[in-house]
Amino acid sequence: MSPTRKVTFGLALTPSATHPEHTIAQAQLGERSGFDLVTLLRAPGQVVDGWTLLSWIAGSTERIGLLGQLACLPSEMPTVTAGAAASLDLLSQGRLTLAITSDEPSDDNQHPVEGVEETLDIIRRMWAIGEPGTVRYTGNVHRVDGAQRGPAPAHDVPLLITGDSPELLRLAGEKSDGWLSEINGSSLDRFIAGSTLIGHTAVANGRDPREVPKIVTIRGTFADTRGGFLHGRSADWVDDLLPLIVDHGVTTLLLATEENAVLQQFAEEVAPRLRDAASSLLPAQTRTGRLRKSTAIAQRRSGIRYDDVPDLLVDSAIEPGDFDFPRVKSTYLRGGSPGLVLRTRTVDEVVAALGFAREHPHLPLSIRSGGHGISGRSTNDGGIVINLSLMNRIDVLDEATRRVRIEPGARWMDVAAALQPYGWALTSGDYGGVGVGGLATAGGIGFLGRGHGLTIDHLRAVDMVLADGSRVRASDTENTELFWAVRGAGANFGIVTAFEFEVDEVGDVGWAQLGLDATDTAEFLEKWGHTSEAAPRDTTSFLIMGPPRHGQPALAQLMAMVDSANPDTIIERLQPFANISPLYSQSVQLMPYAAVMANAQGESNGGQGEPVTRSGLLDHITPEFAAAAARLISSGTVYFFQIRAVGGAISDIDADATAYAHRSANFSVVAFGSHRQRLDAAWEELYPFFTGAYLSFETDPRPERLTDAFPPATLARLREVKARLDPDSVFRDNFPISIPTLTEATS
Repeated sequence: MSPTRKVTFGLALTPSATHPEHTIAQAQLGERSGFDLVTLLRAPGQVVDGWTLLSWIAGSTERIGLLGQLACLPSEMPTVTAGAAASLDLLSQGRLTLAITSDEPSDDNQHPVEGVEETLDIIRRMWAIGEPGTVRYTGNVHRVDGAQRGPAPAHDVPLLITGDSPELLRLAGEKSDGWLSEINGSSLDRFIAGSTLIGHTAVANGRDPREVPKIVTIRGTFADTRGGFLHGRSADWVDDLLPLIVDHGVTTLLLATEENAVLQQFAEEVAPRLRDAASSLLPAQTRTGRLRKSTAIAQRRSGIRYDDVPDLLVDSAIEPGDFDFPRVKSTYLRGGSPGLVLRTRTVDEVVAALGFAREHPHLPLSIRSGGHGISGRSTNDGGIVINLSLMNRIDVLDEATRRVRIEPGARWMDVAAALQPYGWALTSGDYGGVGVGGLATAGGIGFLGRGHGLTIDHLRAVDMVLADGSRVRASDTENTELFWAVRGAGANFGIVTAFEFEVDEVGDVGWAQLGLDATDTAEFLEKWGHTSEAAPRDTTSFLIMGPPRHGQPALAQLMAMVDSANPDTIIERLQPFANISPLYSQSVQLMPYAAVMANAQGESNGGQGEPVTRSGLLDHITPEFAAAAARLISSGTVYFFQIRAVGGAISDIDADATAYAHRSANFSVVAFGSHRQRLDAAWEELYPFFTGAYLSFETDPRPERLTDAFPPATLARLREVKARLDPDSVFRDNFPISIPTLTEATS
């Protein structure tokens, strides 16, 4: 794709030695006036450190880009610069550009160009997302011996080179993300020569010269009469600057001025005319979108028509060589390496992304909301991922009926926080980092489940994009079969772009975390099962165990929520659990539901490999099941064994009301192991006890798991919906429901 060359404008401000607040005010005026960028020039006698002042400007503005200029000296540590720059970029939400320059050779700086090159290399290594280990580097100027990577910047921070020596120009063409220069009437020829050398060097290194955009600083005077380059009326300025953009490839003009009047006249009379004139004169065959780096193009996967990505998605598409790719390639538990990730913000973009995916039927297609899903194959190898994480709005539609609209990319901790001011909550698993889309189409077994049901039991309508790109709404009165199927098997039928829920009134809750002795594991499991079933519906508990450590007793971690703000009620509900066995630890708190769900931090989607799990739904924890589970836990085959209490309000719903049909179960069981064959073999002993399976926790890909999750009548009904709405099996990455053959359908 060949992107439109967007012309941008910036300010090059000279910090006041005595009144830095004047510089900050100028930057704010520049932002209000429509400038895209601000940078600070070195000033004699400058009192305030330039980098600190730029950070203050970042906090005093909202939109304008920040161009930091770094003098590359042997005494400057690139690792420190990388950390400071990444932090500023994160705090400013991706507004930073960094320019690196060097002084002339001296006794203290004998390798200035090498120092710039090494600084570029080290900073990029420090910012490499997902790279394991520490950074080591040995150069002639800089040496790094095991530096810890700090946080990566919010975006792919462009690294520019400043200077016009032939060595720096060649380095700019070979490695930089742009060239920062200055132009006046007498230096135009030097600029053109430098630009030409950069272009030739870029081509010689397999790069598109447009990968090295040209940013130039200009100075001038507005006057009634023409007096040379950038001396005259606004129209004269346009005449002087337009050839730089059209003929010499300048992409950004930085106005160096200390006068607000000059700043405003340029913004009002020069910049708009330059944009319009450049738009009409630049090649018409270009299209909107960013230029992909040659290094990214080299990492494209076969079988994907990258140049045909719809215009709506060009700017948000992420390819394997892009800076953000490590952030989106994997999920919470599963490693992935897709060929293309299409991030969508609107329903139109979802339709466009799905249409593009349908043009590649030979490739895997994954749909991703939060990216946590254990079973959900929301990533793949070499295929396409439609990433809904940017569709994360949470809106209250009607306070009287507690009706809320939630987009699929929202995380449950954010949903809980948005509902808390109203005194509301929606039961939603146990981890706040989970995305709404996957959980709300599978079931939703959460800490409020026994009192309030599954998440899907609160669903009142969905907006969806079907396999053919059509948009539909499903509810109890429209597209009723689809609405039935979405609640428990939604991943098979389309992409939900919005959910409408009727949420519950929930105040503060009792939240308990207990560490209990489980030396006699079978007896402990049996007692906990009986206690859980006997507990009032306002109490839901989850149990986690692992193999006992050598020389230590077996431990069980119990997490329980009591839907009550009364301390006496909370203690009354929890005491039977505390009496099961000796307590090693206990924590009981009265807190908002949102505080319990606020348990996810940072970027968590860095999974590797493939999770190995098995899942089952269980009516009761019998002595026989408890004994079999105890043998599994102690065998070393599993490292994480969890039982979640269900039943209660979940069982009140008729089994035929939703595709989640195993309503009689009182427990949901999941086991994690490190070896597929070993876990499957060990699971066979438990398998006869189960009445069903919860696919959100299942990773065994064998088709028999569908019959575990869906009773025969439910599965037959799902197949009919699948045959009607997705006959080509576009959605087949997450336990696909097979379409019956003609023989099967007529037999």
